[in-house]
Amino acid sequence: MSFARLGLRTLRSLPSAQVSRSTNFLAQRRYLSAEARKLIDNAVSTNPLVVFMKGTPEAPQCGFSRAVCQILDVQGVPREQIKSYNCLEDQELREGIKEYSEWPTIPQVYIKGEFVGGCDILLSMHQSGELENLLIKEGLAPELPPDEPAAETKA
Repeated sequence: MSFARLGLRTLRSLPSAQVSRSTNFLAQRRYLSAEARKLIDNAVSTNPLVVFMKGTPEAPQCGFSRAVCQILDVQGVPREQIKSYNCLEDQELREGIKEYSEWPTIPQVYIKGEFVGGCDILLSMHQSGELENLLIKEGLAPELPPDEPAAETKA
């Protein structure tokens, strides 16, 4: 019996749910070519803040991408500091970025080469103050001046 036939016999002996998960995983791992991986590596390593999104910061085409841009605006990140890639313009990038980061959704934010997360994580970091600290530490947002104490009024 040939090796291939033995393999098929083994595959047939597995529960169908396990076969489905395995084949889906293998299919997902094929989206990112070596060339695309190199381009993404270069983008996230040479730019301090990278956003893979649907649309552009000026015209987001997805509510989650819009939310990420708004969070970065509120944090005081200048638009010229943001290097964005429109995943709707390139199907290989749209699927490949998910494999690259092992994160299933878009938008995706990278700071200084590190994957930070998507919209939910960025929102959570924004709410906790963690994002502000990270952006200031990495020189991507200006430090806020200290609060001035309110002047007491005399009656």
